[in-house]
Amino acid sequence: MPYESLPITVTIWLAMMLLWISVWDINHMRIPNIANGLLVISGLIVSAIYASGWPVQHLFGVVSGYLVFAVVGEIYFRWTGTDGLGLGDAKLLAGAGAWLGWAALPGLVALAAVSALCYALILKRQKLAFGPWLSASFLLNWVHQAHI
Repeated sequence: MPYESLPITVTIWLAMMLLWISVWDINHMRIPNIANGLLVISGLIVSAIYASGWPVQHLFGVVSGYLVFAVVGEIYFRWTGTDGLGLGDAKLLAGAGAWLGWAALPGLVALAAVSALCYALILKRQKLAFGPWLSASFLLNWVHQAHI
């Protein structure tokens, strides 16, 4: 496969993975670990190919993406006694960090949160799967970054 076709090929792979995650999360209110694991591994491989080595910002993106959401979810649980943000979302954000690097994560989360909040307010939803919103923001960021 020529190197020029790599962005399209990996974008199709990423879109398929994020669609799987989104549909599963909508139907089950959880994200399968296997999907998130494949997302992290494939993201690190793609990042290594683009950078000709293991880029530190993507490894840091995996760790920081997971930890930020895991800590927020734990704080929310201790404060309210209910789960508000699952570890599947934390693992999905870790996958985004693998693909995009840590610097893209704050904007990705902001776009996902604002979009999900608008949806919830318009449709008067109190509970919704956050994975699809993270996935959509993730894919938009990837397409913008990869100049697809």
